[in-house]
Amino acid sequence: MPRPSSKERLLDAAAEVLLSDGAEALTLEAVARRAGVSKGGLFYHFPTKQALVAAMVDRLTGAFDQALAATGAEPGDFLRAYLNATIPERHTTARTPADRATAALLAAVLVDPAGLAPLRERFAAWQARLADDGIDPAVATAVRLAIDGWWSARLLGLGEPDPELHERTRRYLMEEIGRAARH
Repeated sequence: MPRPSSKERLLDAAAEVLLSDGAEALTLEAVARRAGVSKGGLFYHFPTKQALVAAMVDRLTGAFDQALAATGAEPGDFLRAYLNATIPERHTTARTPADRATAALLAAVLVDPAGLAPLRERFAAWQARLADDGIDPAVATAVRLAIDGWWSARLLGLGEPDPELHERTRRYLMEEIGRAARH
């Protein structure tokens, strides 16, 4: 397996700093130290903390876009892909690396609210694609908002459904997408 680039190591280190020490601890010095890179090496890739946060947002939204890229052409396929990319098929209490990085990123944008602008743009694009998914845009939006709320609850550990309810709820959302696609 190839070694991650220094830029990727810096982004990973930034997420680790956020997860272990909190948003207030996200400094360029702390990230360079965690990544084992000189400050000059860090400044080469990220001259400011805002640039670092923007790169974290870009990496996460890029990974999500990649998960959505394998969408079929049938009505509701994009919404199905959105659900699949957001909520695992089986309930798990373990957080995926993407979950952990997303939680860290959310903490980072609280420090720099301007960092949310690119995320808002991506959500607007995803919403536009959902509204043009061949099913009633109100149904697509309601399901997307349910998915987003569920995703937030999972990230923050707020009232997650137990394993059986997780699977039943996910199945229900898939069935709603299927019903909307048939109409």
